[in-house]
Amino acid sequence: MTPLIAVLFAIMQGATELFPVSSLGHAVIVPALLHWRIDQHAPSFLPFVVMLHVGTATALLAYFWRDWWDMLMGLLGRGSGIDEQRGLLLRLVVATIPAVVIGFLLKKPIQHLFASPLIAAVFLIVNGGLLLAGEQLRRRKAARGMGIAQLTLVDAFVIGLFQCLAFLPGLSRSGAAIVGGLTRGIDHEAAARFAFLMATPVIAGATVVEVPKLLHHHGASHGMFGLAVLAAVVAGLVAFGSTAFLMRYFRDHDRWALGPFAAYCAVFGVLSLVLLTAGI
Repeated sequence: MTPLIAVLFAIMQGATELFPVSSLGHAVIVPALLHWRIDQHAPSFLPFVVMLHVGTATALLAYFWRDWWDMLMGLLGRGSGIDEQRGLLLRLVVATIPAVVIGFLLKKPIQHLFASPLIAAVFLIVNGGLLLAGEQLRRRKAARGMGIAQLTLVDAFVIGLFQCLAFLPGLSRSGAAIVGGLTRGIDHEAAARFAFLMATPVIAGATVVEVPKLLHHHGASHGMFGLAVLAAVVAGLVAFGSTAFLMRYFRDHDRWALGPFAAYCAVFGVLSLVLLTAGI
């Protein structure tokens, strides 16, 4: 992997992890379309991806640090709104449970899908349909005007189930979680905030799971460590900027916020299918 490809990969990861367009789908499709010579089975690739996730998780923690600090203070019985902060933390824990359980059960059975650009392109089109369906459902069923504080534990669990759709390459974690939030009666901004807060422990947890493998391949990956650190910094900066942009975007475009992303996924997915099938 050259430094240029590493930086481009980091930029793509930092943006698509949070934009509702599937980072996993892009990580599979884009290298195939651009003929990047990346061996995803090489011992050095896993530590590289782990470092990108470290950068993304750090960016989310940095952007939402006050939310996490308030939850920590609430857990310790300090500060204001103790019950509200404890309630939010409990909802996040409940929302994370489906990803932990389903990820453990399905990781190996569906792992072979991760390396197929064609399958990722198909699911990217499906992701566009999911985003569009979320918008249509919200328009037909008036939102209940709730905020995150009004979400029940059942609501949180359902949103967590939606998030698990991202185990399929091409379906977006943030997009599915936002759609899940819309179906429970909250607006785009609240759904995005909950989705990003929920993503932090999921991304961090997935990183921790891969750390033993990283240590196992430490000798083989030592030569790429500096490049991986650079990529992690780039991914983190892009992820922080993406989060700031998206939170403002969802606040200002509540009526049709997911529409452009749905169109992008559909067009890019179809175009990718055509190009990949044609062998271009």
